Amino acid sequence: MKGLLQFLIAKIILLALASSVVTCYDPSPLQDYCVATSNTNGVFVNGRLCKDPKLGTSNDFYFSGLNTPGNTNNRLGSSVTNVDVRRIPGLNTLGVAISRFDFAPGGQIPPHIHPRASQMILVLEGTLLVGFVSSNDYNSTLFSKFHANIGKTNAVAIGEVGSQNPGVVPIGKTLFGSRPLIDTRLLAKAFALDVNTVRYLQRVFSSEENIVTPIVN
Repeated sequence: MKGLLQFLIAKIILLALASSVVTCYDPSPLQDYCVATSNTNGVFVNGRLCKDPKLGTSNDFYFSGLNTPGNTNNRLGSSVTNVDVRRIPGLNTLGVAISRFDFAPGGQIPPHIHPRASQMILVLEGTLLVGFVSSNDYNSTLFSKFHANIGKTNAVAIGEVGSQNPGVVPIGKTLFGSRPLIDTRLLAKAFALDVNTVRYLQRVFSSEENIVTPIVN
């Protein structure tokens, strides 16, 4: 009985370790590439339908536009040009994507999370404040620098993420601009705000488009 119990415990531990590995990044591809397609006759792989590999073209692995500055004429003074599996279908199953960030002086990208990826940022021009906050397990520690232009000139940066489709959850837009709106009393209590302040925030976030991750035309 003791031997069987030890065997079962070891098996559970191995399964837990295996599960933690496969959920922390995009699955490893089983072929060289699996170009995403809108054709309903494709093979469903990793959230996307794939075309026959023999029908792939150079355009499936190409995007032009990261050299073009984004429009920062908005409330936040920033623009994001995403290049993920939606723009380069050949990225499907490859676990990588890239973005261009443009900032006007004083511009910023609001606090957000990427539910399916980690991120690195390369500043090409200007001076940015970039950083993140750790989870509650680590006392919500702020590791400063943030997505904000603290210089007097425009700033440009490139962000690389470890996912073909990292997703983004803008905190303010998600909480105060959801559809339908979250009960104002719940938000007021959760954030120690008065109801009128919550209603104001809901008007702001529900009336504007998501400017954190726009896709260029």
